[in-house]
Amino acid sequence: MAVGNHIIDKNPFDHEEEDVNPFSNLRQKERELQAKEDELRRREEEVKKKEEALARAGVFLDVKNWPPFFPIIHHDIANEIPDYLHRVQYTAFATFLGLILCLLWNFISVLSATISSGDVRIMFLALLYSITGVPGAYFLWYRPLYRACRKDSAARFGWFFIFYMIHIGFCIFAIVAPPMFFNGLSFTGIMSAIYVMPFNGLVGIFYFVGCGLFVLETLISIWVFQRVYRYFRGTGKAAEAKRSAARGSAMAAMN
Repeated sequence: MAVGNHIIDKNPFDHEEEDVNPFSNLRQKERELQAKEDELRRREEEVKKKEEALARAGVFLDVKNWPPFFPIIHHDIANEIPDYLHRVQYTAFATFLGLILCLLWNFISVLSATISSGDVRIMFLALLYSITGVPGAYFLWYRPLYRACRKDSAARFGWFFIFYMIHIGFCIFAIVAPPMFFNGLSFTGIMSAIYVMPFNGLVGIFYFVGCGLFVLETLISIWVFQRVYRYFRGTGKAAEAKRSAARGSAMAAMN
């Protein structure tokens, strides 16, 4: 600024204070984060409402959630199975886990026998039982029972009965372990345990323990079968299954 011949510099300290709030950026970020959280919450509520609507319509979304540390199957008895079927369903699930334990112990015992005898063929058979038995049990009888109880489906109950009887028969065969293939040593049954005991006491003990596990698995499985069958008969599902089969036969005959 010039006054006459003098130039007066503007005082560098004489300036208007800018209205700057150092917390304004933080508050803006907080508002943005809150908006995102609200949007996520709204979407979750919409998805939940859709799932509930589908469930009421008899359509279920099988989202993998078990085991929690590495989900490979869908499993939610507490929320999807009626209360009066909880005990049976939980016990059936226990037999599925029990079969996994039986087959795992069977493999360990047969592996010890293989190390003792040098016959690898029984080990490969025990391994085959494990890698086919576990997924086979889940897809052939446990999942059908789970879905039958969840949807109250007579057809799925019939599927469960067929393959659960095969499961019980398999366990009984393992308990006996008749000397049909390689002296029955690929199963930890009573006959194979008696055969192995004189040659190697430790392996014999392994076999006897495995036999006991299969016995326990069989007894619990028979209880589950009886309870499911009583429910099946008591609710009229047997008659419904017969009517469905009759309708299917009639349609097949007409075609």
